[in-house]
Amino acid sequence: MEEGVELPCETEKLDMTASIAPTFSRQISMSEFSCHCCYDILVNPTTLNCGHSFCRHCLALWWASSKKNECPECREKWEGFPKVNILLRDAIEKLFPDASEQRKDDIRQNSDVSRSLAAFQKYGNGQASSAPNAGRVNPRGGGFFSGVLTALTCVAVVLLGYHWSSRELEDDLLVHKPVVRWGAEEVIHWLGQLGPWAALYKERFLLERVNGRLLLTLTDEDFAKAPYHIENSSHRKAILVELDRVKMLGVKPPQNLWEYKDLKEPAWKQWREFLVKYSCLPYQLIAEFAWDWLEVHYWTSRFIIVNAMLLSVLELFSFWRLWSRRELKTIPHRMWSHFWKVSTQGLLVAILWPLMPQFVCNCLFYWALYFNPIINIDLVVKEIRRLETQVL
Repeated sequence: MEEGVELPCETEKLDMTASIAPTFSRQISMSEFSCHCCYDILVNPTTLNCGHSFCRHCLALWWASSKKNECPECREKWEGFPKVNILLRDAIEKLFPDASEQRKDDIRQNSDVSRSLAAFQKYGNGQASSAPNAGRVNPRGGGFFSGVLTALTCVAVVLLGYHWSSRELEDDLLVHKPVVRWGAEEVIHWLGQLGPWAALYKERFLLERVNGRLLLTLTDEDFAKAPYHIENSSHRKAILVELDRVKMLGVKPPQNLWEYKDLKEPAWKQWREFLVKYSCLPYQLIAEFAWDWLEVHYWTSRFIIVNAMLLSVLELFSFWRLWSRRELKTIPHRMWSHFWKVSTQGLLVAILWPLMPQFVCNCLFYWALYFNPIINIDLVVKEIRRLETQVL
């Protein structure tokens, strides 16, 4: 302690406090701490989201009579379960102890108030038990992404339902009917699937009654001269390329994913190429498939390519995590578990695929196609944030 400094004694401190207390008490009146329901001093003051405070028993009586989670004064809805404002309660009890005790005695003697408080507390306990489940976030695309998925799901189901109910059913998809048995209308149907530009030549083919047998004999010179008059060399080339595929397959090649259901089994060479790429480069296989269909399905192919890129990034993150944890030895076990899981799921799909209606296939396919990139973007962002956290 420094010399020359005199500290006030205890008696002087009490005198100073006594001199300040009357002035402080005269500046604060009991009406400033009154409840706007009973207009008496606040007892167990409870503050709502809007900022207004009421006696807890007054709020319980209001809630029991109205069954509304609203402020009795401004009618703004309060969220959660209101709690006692501890700081305000302690301040009132210290400033006006006699009035607070008298009010508490009156409340305890009122049976209606006790029942309302018990019911109000029971309601609050029920709210507290359901709050943890309500605030839990889904780890695979919760929050904003869950709302996006829900909205897109509803839109997709409505659009697919409208498309399914309004589309014209095709009893013969021509993917299993030999070309030599095609009629003139079936040739026109095949020509129309080549693209919008083919509509220029439908009428000429229909007037000549071109059937499947005649179609197989036509050459580039035949298309260039009368009666077909296909002067555009690009159009002739496109027709000839598709005609070569028809000659090779013997049937119409499938134009969408659902026509593959009626296609014959692939050859062993195709199976061998598929198995090699599936085992070593699965996402490249998906991207190659989408790239081949780029001109047929513009947005579908691009969504598939983007999703394949995101999956590749996630695989790199997984490999990096295993390498950083020195768990590369677990890769064979993980690969086997993944292979077993995919095999069982693929077997189930292979069994149910021929039996599933086209509408169900559309819903499943487009849900996975358009929503998986959204989920994978969320996962990539989480992986990047996890790396940033590890660096920090």
